[in-house]
Amino acid sequence: MSNAFFRGRRLRRTPTIRAMVRETPALAAADLIMPYFVVETEDAGFRKEIGAMPGQYQLSLQSLKEKVGAAVANGLKAVILFGIPAKKDALASEAYNPNGIVQMAVRMLKSAWPELYVITDVCLCEYTSHGHCGMLTPEGEVQNDPTLDLLAQTAVSHARAGADMVAPSDMMDGRVAAIRGALDAAGFTQVPIMSYAVKYASAFYGPFREAAESAPACGDRKAYQMDPANTREAMREALADIEEGADCIIVKPAGPYLDVMRQVYDNFDLPVCAYQVSGEYSMIRAAGLNGWINEDAVIMESLTGMRRAGAKMIITYFAEYLLEKGLVR
Repeated sequence: MSNAFFRGRRLRRTPTIRAMVRETPALAAADLIMPYFVVETEDAGFRKEIGAMPGQYQLSLQSLKEKVGAAVANGLKAVILFGIPAKKDALASEAYNPNGIVQMAVRMLKSAWPELYVITDVCLCEYTSHGHCGMLTPEGEVQNDPTLDLLAQTAVSHARAGADMVAPSDMMDGRVAAIRGALDAAGFTQVPIMSYAVKYASAFYGPFREAAESAPACGDRKAYQMDPANTREAMREALADIEEGADCIIVKPAGPYLDVMRQVYDNFDLPVCAYQVSGEYSMIRAAGLNGWINEDAVIMESLTGMRRAGAKMIITYFAEYLLEKGLVR
């Protein structure tokens, strides 16, 4: 038989040769960012499993410290924090309270583990009584420009508490410029901004609403988050945030938008972060718990797909698990 036809199997015969020719670098602990939900509560031992996200929890400060400590011992390098305050109001005042729940969590974590990289989600939805990411008009419309100052105050308060990076997720126009200006004016020129520049109005966020207690009391977020049908719009959003001073770009959700992630990677010379969101986690977890899939293999394949599409960093609720099991080192 002629050898003229392609014989790709030659480079697949053994684990060694497959590893030698692998195109996408293996996942490492430094690539993973673990999200945590920290609750303002007087119950020091509070730890409540999130019903729609088996294996994930709302945590008191003390419980957060215990969970993070175990994860750091297993090699965790970075976290992103979401806060759930004891009280909410129309102006999200607890978001920028110097002694708010996220600010306290940042100080605690940086005191315990100075080398742990602490990122904070900058948004108002967990703190507003109406559940939207910005201030509302009496008619219920989210006001863009008046919200920017509150977001900037929030980011500065996180930086003062010791946050290494801030990540605005609100999708207000101009918020990166407002936050960059406020951080610089307050002396935090060294604090980078990882912008949720490409954030879709996705059905995959459902379990997060329970986790962060942030479901809108009225309407939805389609007027400020992106239409899932659009890709060129993602390029405009990313470019705008880069020009305003973003240091990294998040694509959210990750799995259903790998095509968009690749376009962001190909068009902009900034690090790209994939956010494997709550719905992606919950579907894989549920199928794994039911024995319908090889859960570990599916987790690794899904994250490898994100790396292949251009993501250097990945926010994933599986980070703790992967490190604990030694699947990523």
